[in-house]
Amino acid sequence: MTTFRPKYITFDCYGTLTNFQMAEAARDLYGDRLDEPRMVKFIKNFAAYRLDEILGDWKPYADVVHNSLERSCKANGVAFKDEDARMVYERVPTWGPHADVPAGLAKVAKEIPLVILSNAMNDQIHSNVAKLGAPFHAVYTAEQANAYKPRFQAFEYMFDMLGCGPEDILHCSSSFRYDLMSAHDLGIKNKVWVNRGHEPANPFYGYVEISDISGLPGVVGL
Repeated sequence: MTTFRPKYITFDCYGTLTNFQMAEAARDLYGDRLDEPRMVKFIKNFAAYRLDEILGDWKPYADVVHNSLERSCKANGVAFKDEDARMVYERVPTWGPHADVPAGLAKVAKEIPLVILSNAMNDQIHSNVAKLGAPFHAVYTAEQANAYKPRFQAFEYMFDMLGCGPEDILHCSSSFRYDLMSAHDLGIKNKVWVNRGHEPANPFYGYVEISDISGLPGVVGL
């Protein structure tokens, strides 16, 4: 069976490549006020509200963080302060990669151009990308696309900028809800799910599963 060699490998960044630490930020803020069961509920709420906040028209990611944190506080009976949301937002550019990322990316980057499509602001993402340890052909943000994933507009912007179609790429993500479901619906047949434990497997969407980025070179025959 011939190994698919894409024109580009496209990636989600936060969670897939960068160690996404929203839960840790929430624990730092509210861990002294919530016992463990309530803290777990808060973290789940915070993740759910972040997704809900990005499904409409684009707005700055600072507003996404602010609104989702405020809604989580309301749902859990915790006092909300504006400075808490600012702290979480300002942490994002400081986050580095999962330990497996730099070596795996560097090996693939020698042969295939790498691209990021991220639910980020322009002034956030480049600090995170610089820590990934591999060169990227292009980095596209929700701010540029004027839409967040999982909205199709974000992916369509990437296709337009790259001058390619769904058949030309391999899309790699740890999330079905943000990436792989939309990729499937848009006709991206070649997908990789990085199983970071964020979501359960969902074979309906058709993908190759890897446990971390060290498995990516093998997917493309490297």
